[in-house]
Amino acid sequence: MMRTYLILFGLLSMCSLCFSSECNAEFQENEDFPGTDIQRLYSPDAEHCQHLCTQHPSCQFFTFVRPDWTRDDRHFYCYLKSTPSGVPNKRTPLLGVTSGFSLKPCNPVPQPCLSKVYQNVDFFGADYKTLFTADYESCQRACTQDPSCQFFTFVNDVFTPQTIRYKCHLKFSWSIPRTPIVEGKAGVVSGFSHKTRMGLNFDTACQGKLFHNTAIPGNSLLALPASSAEHCQMLCSAHPSCTYFSFIRESFTCNLKSNVNEMVTSATAGVTSGLPERLCQLDNSWVKVAQEDIDFRGSDIRFELMDDAETCQRNCSEDANCQFYTYVNEGFHNPDYRRRCYLKRVITMPSPPKVAKLANVVSGFTLKSCQSALDTLTAV
Repeated sequence: MMRTYLILFGLLSMCSLCFSSECNAEFQENEDFPGTDIQRLYSPDAEHCQHLCTQHPSCQFFTFVRPDWTRDDRHFYCYLKSTPSGVPNKRTPLLGVTSGFSLKPCNPVPQPCLSKVYQNVDFFGADYKTLFTADYESCQRACTQDPSCQFFTFVNDVFTPQTIRYKCHLKFSWSIPRTPIVEGKAGVVSGFSHKTRMGLNFDTACQGKLFHNTAIPGNSLLALPASSAEHCQMLCSAHPSCTYFSFIRESFTCNLKSNVNEMVTSATAGVTSGLPERLCQLDNSWVKVAQEDIDFRGSDIRFELMDDAETCQRNCSEDANCQFYTYVNEGFHNPDYRRRCYLKRVITMPSPPKVAKLANVVSGFTLKSCQSALDTLTAV
């Protein structure tokens, strides 16, 4: 009897894993997947929340709190969730929420087309530029044609106060992968997928300017982990407010800086500084260089056992979900981790820091990932 029970339990576990690996794009209206949250983000609708879940390295399913939710003010909350089985532990009827599953098993596109606009919804924060436009369509065109813009909010012609009517707010979020933690560690090799998208593609090539053994003190904008000065330069080039940067090799710290008026340099060993490049194609050869004794810790999708770092890199490049990797080689101090290839990724789709109700505004996203919309813009 016990043997039969164990066999049935094993089959059920296998079926649960099989179910979690199947493509399931359907939404469950007014159904909650309670508990097992791994992160909370903001989304304007369930589709956007599902795409966030798809791009998150470990999210398997989600629950989105819709604007018609009435119990409290948690509107537009996107709860990303995960369980060891890959399926929700519970399903509960609940008005005002929509739940669903990651699209990872559905061979998703790297960057989804987000063509919807949202009336009376504000994408609060992340502004880097404002201008006045005739309507929200013009504001969306300005966002689409600006390399840094990922989403926008437009103030319409009946907004109060009157002085900011027709104002178009262009907003930024990271569209290139950022490695959450970079640290030195003997016996590992890290690198990027050779298909990782590092910004927009431009016809004009450029090399960029680096100043070796040079620091640029002050004017700090943001400190990020980076694996090299070239990686840091790419991050600076992607951020609309970055005017120059300093990369500290010892701590793998990329200090983005902002001062449009002056740049004061100082000779400093172990620091490489440089300038961003705009509207041209930076040399991406550094992406293909494996980083010995450097660990890109965290953001794991999964790990597999492989014979060498080159095989790990190829598997990352062939996996549409993988952006970067870390391989543990035979010289690692703990034998339990040897030959593990960790495939990794982060969210790179447009992601507003906050979404809220606000009368007489219209918000939406860049159409850079929507080919038909880009063709229309080019033809105008």
